[in-house]
Amino acid sequence: MKKPQGRIEPYHHPAAGWGALKQVAINLIKEKVTGGDYRMLLKQNQPNGFDCPGCAWPDREHASTFEFCENGVKAVAAEATSKRVTPDFFAAHTVSELMAQSDYELEQHGRLTDPMVYDAAQDRYVPIDWNAAFELIAKHLKALDDPNRAAFYTSGRASNEAAFLYQLFVRMYGTNNFPDCSNMCHEATSRGLPGTVGIGKGTVTLDDFEHADTLLIFGQNPATNHPRMLGELRECAKRGATIVSINPLKERGLERFASPQHTLDMLSPKGVQISSVFIRPRVGGDFALIKGVAKRVIELDDEALAQGTERILDVGFIAEHTVNFDAFAADLRAESWSTIVAEAGLAVDEILKLADIYVKGKAVISTWGMGITQHKNSVATIQLLSNLMMMRGNIGRRGAGLCPVRGHSNVQGDRTVGIEEKPTQAFLDRLAKAYDFEPPREHGYDVVETIHAMLEGHVKVFIGLGGNFAIATPDTPRTFDAMRSCALTVHVTTKLNRSHLIHGQDALILPTLGRTEIDTQNGVAQGVTVEDSMSMVHISYGMNRPASANLLSEIAIVARMAHATLGSDKVDWLDLASDYAKIRDGIEQVFDGFQNYNERLKKPGGFHLGVASRDRVWKTPSGKAQFVVHGIALDTPIHRARAEHGQKLMTLMTTRSHDQYNTTIYGLDDRYRGVYGLRRVLFANREDLTMLGFEPGQHVDITSVWDDGVVRHVEDFMLVEYDIPRGCLGAYYPETNPLVPLSSVADGAGTPTSKSIPVLLSPAKSATLGADTEAHAIAA
Repeated sequence: MKKPQGRIEPYHHPAAGWGALKQVAINLIKEKVTGGDYRMLLKQNQPNGFDCPGCAWPDREHASTFEFCENGVKAVAAEATSKRVTPDFFAAHTVSELMAQSDYELEQHGRLTDPMVYDAAQDRYVPIDWNAAFELIAKHLKALDDPNRAAFYTSGRASNEAAFLYQLFVRMYGTNNFPDCSNMCHEATSRGLPGTVGIGKGTVTLDDFEHADTLLIFGQNPATNHPRMLGELRECAKRGATIVSINPLKERGLERFASPQHTLDMLSPKGVQISSVFIRPRVGGDFALIKGVAKRVIELDDEALAQGTERILDVGFIAEHTVNFDAFAADLRAESWSTIVAEAGLAVDEILKLADIYVKGKAVISTWGMGITQHKNSVATIQLLSNLMMMRGNIGRRGAGLCPVRGHSNVQGDRTVGIEEKPTQAFLDRLAKAYDFEPPREHGYDVVETIHAMLEGHVKVFIGLGGNFAIATPDTPRTFDAMRSCALTVHVTTKLNRSHLIHGQDALILPTLGRTEIDTQNGVAQGVTVEDSMSMVHISYGMNRPASANLLSEIAIVARMAHATLGSDKVDWLDLASDYAKIRDGIEQVFDGFQNYNERLKKPGGFHLGVASRDRVWKTPSGKAQFVVHGIALDTPIHRARAEHGQKLMTLMTTRSHDQYNTTIYGLDDRYRGVYGLRRVLFANREDLTMLGFEPGQHVDITSVWDDGVVRHVEDFMLVEYDIPRGCLGAYYPETNPLVPLSSVADGAGTPTSKSIPVLLSPAKSATLGADTEAHAIAA
């Protein structure tokens, strides 16, 4: 019998608690973080310390001495590791050999120490001098016959200063080709909210959580993706707020939570109950659910009007602040309950229950994550949710509002300071005036468009400021082909990842300082700024010694690329990189909200940028908040696939394990879901398994159903019985990214539809049943 590979075992404990503290210790030991560097955790997310390089959840103005979470520690430990990837490492391993390693194995090698260039003759990366690296970049960029033949990717880990300098360099070079991580996560938020409330940002701050009586949490798993949010939810639950989790999966962190900062939580076997209600639509059913709730609000208001009782709608808010409500109300009245129920995958009573909770709330916050944004109808869903909140005036009121919870630590800030492939003319005008040049006016490529352009030979140079582009993106084999078609690929990075091995004809790996490391320019320690999910801007100073004396900051790398490519006649790039306050002065000139930028950063916790819709100022064409009408789509790719394949057609959602952050794999466990030592697992409803003729523990292959003739197929996934709605499956990315068609994107946003993939299952060619996988059903 084969030796068991991993195990499935129910996890009965609350989120966080002793399990989290244990993992903190394990990760610090695993990454060989030296004793002195342990103390840095006391400076994490502190006003005089460094900002966590993980999620974008905001910090309290008056932070405690313990402001880090398990997954934040994993991110920091990965940066502070004493393990090193030196030129000797690359001398010992060809790129082909490294390609055979897993993403987890690549992560575990440690920090990069020196700039490297690909040598095709040896199939190895070899050392290169920094000056020679920048000369190679400049040579390729100058050789292009059109600046639009280069694309410049940005990860959400980049600071405001690095991102602003990067976009200035690229626009002076002559293109708006800015694919960035926003394109793959919250782009639907950025494109959807301007059509309703005028700006693509949330309207709440942390203080609003203290006054909310109802929280609706759509498509989120805070315990894994932004664990410090659970501290706020704990306080809301303790004072009696109603918290509703709306998600196909019943995630542990929204059931029970034990805060390591509270002794009684740690002594309790159950922790604190977070959500009191769980509403579980089918994958992709959120739009129909929200429309059903909105329809019920109209029905209840009609009844109140007929009976002469208090109105359900906030008629004053609607009259003063909105347009197009009558058309929206008419659409709701005309919508069929049978269609709503069928598309939501819920009984009508559950929809009515959610509507009752919503109308009873006096101050309601709606939050959402990528469970909402990665669908074909994600823009419409976010606009419909915005409509629902406007119906009762839950925008621009204390304790109420819209709260998109973004992923990476500065993904929102990067967009604020100009990382945007579709810039407004007003922004370009201000940039032109501040820096005396004419920026390109035509829109550039987003992520998916960049991949298409590389495949078609239009983009020949790819430069990535952080991230793991080849693995984060959809349609993995086609993305690999796209990257390999480039003349040059460049990656600014802290650690080795798969994208560095999927290279162009020429390729560079440029190692950079991490957020946790001291960044000294001209003998002066520099701080960098970030903007969190709630539009707070604050400064971050590294605490640790750099991993190598041969590292440059992201800002220095961008400045030296720009200097080598463009010269410094118009902009003294090296001078800007010598003092980051000068870059902030430039940001202040170009963008509203940054007045007295450097001075305001001196306040502990930073400052709020200001969000117009929070103040009930509507930057829309009408000058008011706009109700937008959307019908329920009944002819989508999933509908067509289901019509062809019947019940065998499943809808797959990709998700993170608890031991990863975005594409970074820290370990092979997902303990809250009861998975240990495994990643190629497929969560499925027991009744679906029976209907399809499978058993838990059986291994299957997964094939996408799409109409472009491309076969998309992944192999050897172990079936795990799980509490998930019928017809739905869950699996980890990036392992299932090959199943996401490049052409399957959100309408109006271009976001890959990674949460709604139509698939078919078949027995794995190498499958064996049962005992040797130790597969057991996870209890509800």
